[in-house]
Amino acid sequence: MDFELTQRQAHFRDRVRAFVEDQIRPRLGDCRDQHAAGDRWQPLPIIEELKPKAREADLWNLFMPPAPAVPQVDDSFAFEGEQLTNLEYALCAEEMGRIPWASEVFNCSAPDTGNMEVLHRYGTREQKDQWLAPLMRGEIRSAFLMTEPGVASSDATNIECSIARDGDDYVINGRKWWSSGAGDPRCKLTILMGKTDPGAPPHKQQSMILVPMDAQGLRVERALTVYGYDDAPHGHMEIALEDVRVPASNLLLGEGRGFEIAQGRLGPGRIHHCMRTIGVAEEALQLMCERLQSRIAFGKRLSEHSIWEQRIAEARIEIEATRLLCLKAADMMDRAGNKAAKAEIAMIKVKAPQMALKVIDDAVQAFGGAGVSQDTPLAMSWAHIRTLRLADGPDEVHNRSIARIELEKHRPRDSN
Repeated sequence: MDFELTQRQAHFRDRVRAFVEDQIRPRLGDCRDQHAAGDRWQPLPIIEELKPKAREADLWNLFMPPAPAVPQVDDSFAFEGEQLTNLEYALCAEEMGRIPWASEVFNCSAPDTGNMEVLHRYGTREQKDQWLAPLMRGEIRSAFLMTEPGVASSDATNIECSIARDGDDYVINGRKWWSSGAGDPRCKLTILMGKTDPGAPPHKQQSMILVPMDAQGLRVERALTVYGYDDAPHGHMEIALEDVRVPASNLLLGEGRGFEIAQGRLGPGRIHHCMRTIGVAEEALQLMCERLQSRIAFGKRLSEHSIWEQRIAEARIEIEATRLLCLKAADMMDRAGNKAAKAEIAMIKVKAPQMALKVIDDAVQAFGGAGVSQDTPLAMSWAHIRTLRLADGPDEVHNRSIARIELEKHRPRDSN
């Protein structure tokens, strides 16, 4: 087993790291000032200013892997991007995760990444021309509508939103929430999951369909907050859909294929979150170490108190262990496919946010009152990472999958 990075892996990681440190980190103050001074629900000029620089540096759409062709669709669309493997991208995404808005600079932020992968894997040429191309150029943004307020969406078979065929159209009725990204004025497209056939077997009832944000009958009702943060201009919106009519050609892959598409989308999406989460934890640990060495209490630096030595050591151990699991999952996805890496994806999805929350919490403790204020990124980081124990499936669902895989490996032999 070789843990040494290849030349290509180190090349992309180091270039992203350098861009983050040289171009993005020095502008953190500008970003805060622009957010405070302008319309919070409009794109930040500083991010738009940095995007062309990332694109000129060939650090654009790095998340798009050289995905295998899906036989049922036309894969002739020549998408942009470096076609990094999941393993190569994992190293880059960790660097992006150190600053909350860095991934958008590289056109690598959720939910656009997952939506672009869906369009690339499952979209028709017409759908790609209309939606994928402008998304990959960074001209528009998108949202993903799956979770519903009226049902336990951790079991996606509960989804009630109706997608009913009517001649050459589908008519959509339902309510969605936690539609991240739908608050952005650049959001022009949503990918919606709903039921086309309630009488079919449970995992064949659902389909996915492309719904323009300006479709008649689609109404953004409110922005949800995450522990008080509204994440403007991105936002997490509650959306009502009343007799929303879209062409039948907007359906992805075919009726009853929603779960198939969801698994293809959520596997990479889950691990992308985990990659960035490791970067968040690294940032928190760095801030904690700097703080502990700058403050005196009871006659010595905080870093010299044994409790903090213990916490720093535990943080480093947990970050390293989590990174190894994340890289293993990414490598398995590249070599054997998402399905074969199901257990590893589930494990890192549970492990990464739990690890980061502990590191961030210790960092908050090191900063005292400043740690829970707006003077450090720690409070917002904790709020965002806490949502990842729910997003893309709660911990309990992933633990259930891990346990079932483990039990199957140790199933008692038939005594006969």
